[in-house]
Amino acid sequence: MYLKKVSGPRHVTLPDGKILSRADLPPGDTRRWVASRKATVVQAVIHGLMPEEEALDRYGLSAEEFSLWRRAVEHHGEMALKVTLIQKFR
Repeated sequence: MYLKKVSGPRHVTLPDGKILSRADLPPGDTRRWVASRKATVVQAVIHGLMPEEEALDRYGLSAEEFSLWRRAVEHHGEMALKVTLIQKFR
């Protein structure tokens, strides 16, 4: 079995005990961003699985967009990333 060499850890343990690995990240060509995918990318950056710059490059995100996602997750949790609930969490 061949493992691709990557910088940084291959997996991290989240505060709730779940393990997040690089295999759990959405594909780089993702176009439809649902709340769970956004939250996975934000958690990967927060817990050191990948640097923010790598996430921005890989997913074609702007720094402003990612910071909005991150702030929503840190203040209100994954539910704040749902488009239908944006008004509730502003």
